[in-house]
Amino acid sequence: MTVITRFAPSPTGILHVGNVRTALHNWLWARKHGGRFLLRIDDTDGERSKEEYVDAIRADLAWLGFDVDGEERQSARFALYDAEFDRLKAAGRVYACYETPEELDIRRKILLSRGLPPVYERKPDGAPVPDGVAPHWRFRLDHDAAIEWNDMIRGAQHFEPRTMSDPVVRRADGSWLYLLPSVIDDIAMGITHVVRGEDHVSNTAAQIQMFGALGASPPAFAHEALLVGTEGKLSKRLGSLGMASLRDAGIEPIAILALLARLGTSDPVEPVQTAAPLIETIDFARFGRAPARFDEGELALLNQKIVHSISHAAISPRLPPPLTEARWDVIRPNLATIAEAADWVAVFDGPFSPPPIDEADRPVLEAAAAAVCGIDWAADPWQALTGAVKEVTGIKGRALFLPLRRALTGRDHGPDMGELLPLIDKDQAAARLSAAS
Repeated sequence: MTVITRFAPSPTGILHVGNVRTALHNWLWARKHGGRFLLRIDDTDGERSKEEYVDAIRADLAWLGFDVDGEERQSARFALYDAEFDRLKAAGRVYACYETPEELDIRRKILLSRGLPPVYERKPDGAPVPDGVAPHWRFRLDHDAAIEWNDMIRGAQHFEPRTMSDPVVRRADGSWLYLLPSVIDDIAMGITHVVRGEDHVSNTAAQIQMFGALGASPPAFAHEALLVGTEGKLSKRLGSLGMASLRDAGIEPIAILALLARLGTSDPVEPVQTAAPLIETIDFARFGRAPARFDEGELALLNQKIVHSISHAAISPRLPPPLTEARWDVIRPNLATIAEAADWVAVFDGPFSPPPIDEADRPVLEAAAAAVCGIDWAADPWQALTGAVKEVTGIKGRALFLPLRRALTGRDHGPDMGELLPLIDKDQAAARLSAAS
């Protein structure tokens, strides 16, 4: 069997971290098994679906490194849905209903007031049909067939159809709800595994009977715990945390994948350079039932660790040309994002404006300016420079090192000066010390 998974976003907004996590797990599963990963654009909502969001979804998936093996648009498949709907209607598995939302709400409240589950009550066959009212359509659940499946994350699942409402599958205006078109597409696209959030578990119960009614076996299902914020509850922030905001913050795509691949599992989150180890270790048996906690701070720290381990060969196309391999190796332990690397070009080659000089530091800087020209830059210029200044002034420790770092780099912190200074041109260093003194 060829494993085929799908990611089915609605183009009514941008992808956020919860969407991406679902896409990632489907993509990893397909790649692990040498299968196919399909994109299905669920654009049946003509009012809210926007082509700009379709473009953004494709761009985000490409940025994240998800290669897509095929794409379908639900808006192009209405003829198929109509045909399958007519087949179900002829078999008595979908039926017309005429209640208004207000009537349904009143009935639900009555049932709840009696301590009964608010399950939709079917009208008897032959019930009068109101004139001039377009029906909505429900799928008729088979009350005599218990619904069971072995979920790849949640284990054995059991639902009694009698405790469930027959789900609405088509509105009175002819538009489609999610459940039935999704089943029709999964059959037509040959989907073998559906990975999605645990908020779809009850949908799956109804859809399993839809698969049977259409003469198809259901795919395997994995319902993963939803993401929560650092406060320990569902966070609105997660719903607004799109890929554009993470790109703007300098987060590397692989950092997003490395974190989202392991959240909610028993495996540690580790800095990786490619998706290969994530593909190799994806295993839904290792996913827990507890909510998966997403922490932006953890993502930023992971991103920093990944940046620190990126080789110059891998990153050079994104670096300014002056940042040679030697310079990159020196500055990368001080970077939180790749974008920060460009700020170091001025440290190496100028120009930059050093901070104001404290008069107490002037003796150090004057001694350094006098000594710098006689130093062998091919040896250990930092050791030679600090040794010469210390011998002249008697100053040592922070009072010696910090003024020199500020004058030479314009910064209070940074790489080890013994590694950094040889990468700054000697004449450039002499000019900086002269200007500072």
